[in-house]
Amino acid sequence: MNSPLTNRVSDAIALLSGMRTVRCPAPGCTVRVRFRAVTADETARLTELATDHTRHGTKP
Repeated sequence: MNSPLTNRVSDAIALLSGMRTVRCPAPGCTVRVRFRAVTADETARLTELATDHTRHGTKP
C-alpha cells in the first residue's frame, strides 16, 4: 500500500507534467483517474467515475 506522502508526491509530479488526478474519496479506496487534454464534458465524466465509489467499489 502506498503512503499518503507517496500519493501526494506522485500527484504533484503528474500535475507538473500537465495531468490532473482525481481520487475516490472513500476511505481505503485506491482508485484514481489521471487525464490531460480532454474536453470539459470528458473531464466531468472522468471526475464522476472516479468519485462515485459505487461504480468501482467492491461488489457483493
